[in-house]
Amino acid sequence: MFLGEIFGPDLLIVVIVVAVLVFGGSAIPKLAKNLGSAKSEFEKGLKEGKNADGSPANPSTTAETKAPDTDS
Repeated sequence: MFLGEIFGPDLLIVVIVVAVLVFGGSAIPKLAKNLGSAKSEFEKGLKEGKNADGSPANPSTTAETKAPDTDS
């Protein structure tokens, strides 16, 4: 049961301590924010990839749906 002893709560504490030592205390929130934004961008890409007809997920932001200019 050597693996059962390794993957316990003690390992989590060691990983957190090492992360703080390597990255510094102020860099941890920035790292977490970057990971969160990367995850959301990845999920956005997956949604766009699943769209079968190739049109964007939000058509109101495309240039084709803008109202024409009426300067006359």
